[in-house]
Amino acid sequence: MQRYIDNDLLSGISWTVLVGRDVADTGCVGWADKEAQIPLRTDHIFRVFSNTKLITSCAALLLVEEGRFRLDDPIETFIPQLRNRKVLRPGATSIDDTGPAQRSITIRHLLSHSAGLSYGLFDPGTPIFKAYNERKILNPMTTLADMVDGLSDLPLVFHPGSSWEYSVAIDVVARLVEVVSGQPFDKFIKARILDPLGMVDTGFYVPEKDHNRLVAYYAGADLMDPMKPGLTRTDNAPYPGAYLRPVPRFNGGGGLVSTLHDMVALIRSLLPGGPTLLKPETIAEAMTNQLTPGQWIRFAMMGEQPGKTYGLAGGLILNPSPIDHPDAAGELYWGGVAGTQWWISPKTGIAGVMMAQRQMAFVHPFSFEFKRMAYDAVKRGR
Repeated sequence: MQRYIDNDLLSGISWTVLVGRDVADTGCVGWADKEAQIPLRTDHIFRVFSNTKLITSCAALLLVEEGRFRLDDPIETFIPQLRNRKVLRPGATSIDDTGPAQRSITIRHLLSHSAGLSYGLFDPGTPIFKAYNERKILNPMTTLADMVDGLSDLPLVFHPGSSWEYSVAIDVVARLVEVVSGQPFDKFIKARILDPLGMVDTGFYVPEKDHNRLVAYYAGADLMDPMKPGLTRTDNAPYPGAYLRPVPRFNGGGGLVSTLHDMVALIRSLLPGGPTLLKPETIAEAMTNQLTPGQWIRFAMMGEQPGKTYGLAGGLILNPSPIDHPDAAGELYWGGVAGTQWWISPKTGIAGVMMAQRQMAFVHPFSFEFKRMAYDAVKRGR
């Protein structure tokens, strides 16, 4: 990974690779702050963005285990604002060009991003992009309850269960956790996940005493050419002062900060061979394909990803692509827009966490190369 630092493609990257529950390798290369030449350490704090979704999904699954709701319950049972959905007609040019939804959104749909919701980020020029942005659905200065109110009369982009689109669905799940538990989302995950696992540096903002441990955030030189050298500091993304102070939105889809140590503790808690955060049967269900044939994951700018589908807590590799390791079949994985990623491979017994801080690095070549090398290194070691 050092050459990505030397070629000005990443500021720094840290990682841990697990075999079973044991640490096979851990390390850091590069800088926490490239300009100040502060070496990256394992206790540095990262914006984990969509790695947050794993914690939110686990929070919901804990409540499923308690019988507080079922995966196939309609969300309107708990969040009535989301009943009686409308769906945009194919080729719609207006937000009003809709028809009635064929079925209700279920909690399973939300956890698997098949609810028909959007992010209003990856589809510029469309009616739904304009509507999400005009309503400020992603506004961090509003609460999860406000977000649901904003969604209440917006149409879906497809009928629930009929397709897949990355969306605010997991933020809706965070609101569901609030409604059912009677607690603010941050309090629930602290009591039920973060504290029990010793994830002391994970939260929705960095306390002032730890500001010096938050790594710098960078954008690449060219969004469409991830291997073009050049990094630009962008600490004020996605908004000025992000993660340095509390905000009203407990963004269950992408709002947490964390450390390598904390993320490894979370991943280890989902592996066999010791106490687990969720019941083994719940973990198995979370790692089961939730989509129908043909509902492949589509990433913005990368198009359709044959062989990639989605479970209840992350993506699933059914058939490894040429950029995946051949042994990655069955792997559960996900990551954040800045390159913080995790994976669990039941077939090989390998799991890992990578922490980087470069904008739009979820599908950056470094992450695929790292995982391929990790799989190969463990095979050689065995």
